[in-house]
Amino acid sequence: MRTLPLSLLAAGVLAGCAGFSPDGGLGPAQQAARNHLGGKDLVWARNDAERDRIDTRVAELLRAPLSADAAMQVALLNHRGLQASLHELGLSEAELVRASRLPNPGFSFGRFKAGDEREIERGLHFNLARLVALPWLRDAARRRFEATQSDVALRVLEHGADTRRAWVQAVAAQEGLRYARQVMRAAEAGAELARRMQEVGNFSPLQRAREQAFHADAALGVARAEQAALAARERLARLMGLWGTQAAAFTLPERLPDLPPAARDLPEAERTAIAQRLDLRAARAATQQLAAQQGLARATPFTDGLELGLERNSSNEGPTQRGWDLGFELPLFDGGAARRAQADHALRQAMLRAEQAAIDARSEVRTAYGAYRTAYDMARHHRDEVVPLRRRILDENLLRYNGMLIGVFELLADARVQIVSVQASIEALRDFWLADADLDMALIGKPALAPMGAAPAAAQAAGGDAH
Repeated sequence: MRTLPLSLLAAGVLAGCAGFSPDGGLGPAQQAARNHLGGKDLVWARNDAERDRIDTRVAELLRAPLSADAAMQVALLNHRGLQASLHELGLSEAELVRASRLPNPGFSFGRFKAGDEREIERGLHFNLARLVALPWLRDAARRRFEATQSDVALRVLEHGADTRRAWVQAVAAQEGLRYARQVMRAAEAGAELARRMQEVGNFSPLQRAREQAFHADAALGVARAEQAALAARERLARLMGLWGTQAAAFTLPERLPDLPPAARDLPEAERTAIAQRLDLRAARAATQQLAAQQGLARATPFTDGLELGLERNSSNEGPTQRGWDLGFELPLFDGGAARRAQADHALRQAMLRAEQAAIDARSEVRTAYGAYRTAYDMARHHRDEVVPLRRRILDENLLRYNGMLIGVFELLADARVQIVSVQASIEALRDFWLADADLDMALIGKPALAPMGAAPAAAQAAGGDAH
């Protein structure tokens, strides 16, 4: 019977070899950031020295006007909430290491006395139930750890995508504010000219009131544009984890990037998404984990509470006694049927959820790609048709004004419409870059798809002033 304790000791030694990985399980998230966020670095600041290095790099990135890539890099390094999510890897890996090791053996000691006879008992106990279930427990913990790695990688990608969208909105809002102020200056000039002309009797009160009304609307437009620019900038600062002087000091480019020469052609978008989306991988991993738990529930119905004890009794009245005992639970009232049924239902539930996630993913990719192509066509139409046409109309009216064929107010009206058409073009370009970010996210994870709404406010204003 000595072979049994020896085998248990060998199993304990092998199980005790399980340890922590050098990177804490961060590798998949780092690889996802490099592959899907343009080679971005992801660093887990687990001590003050790493935090200081991150602060130094963030300060370097903030010195120049902030590009979309730089904003995403700052967000991945500096956002405290994202850093807090990385500690879920440490928690899950600690669970894996713990599940891979045998529990500590138990030791018991007893001393008995009856008259002149003294008896001492010593016992060493091993949890055989844990030993039998160890392969399943270790495998289940490993799958949970892998699911945590996928979940953390998805959070990193979502945070990067959210930062990219916030950067687009902040730059577009800043550019829209600049054009709103141009409209305001044109409205001020028209209102002042209308006042002077009325004073000399060349303008009716109705005509002056119209110019004043446009000036009042332009002032409201500037106020709204200022608030929109402030809110967009603050959201970007939050996603980058900036506060204090850093949040107030960073600068943005003057304008959004130009429209690409051609839209992306993705004939295999659905297949690509099914193969690489991290949320689908997580759903499949959850299904595999529950399948392992189902196997454990079926394989160990009678081993709960199974223990092996090594006993040694010594007495001053007799020889020392050595032996062993085996204890186990009698399944008289609970034979494990409820636990097996629970595992079966959980597995079927996970399978159905994984199937539905795949169906949703296909629809989300189709929606994202359709929005991307529509946004590209609209932005190109503004760039190639609407803005050049408005500029040509303004140039022609300027020639007519120089020839004294139209008045200054007609020229101002066309200038205002031309500025507003540029604002509409900015909004269309903004919508394209947002759709581009949504499409990238739809191919690797669950996107935050925004529905295509009505025409932008700037476009509506341009249309309203055209007549």
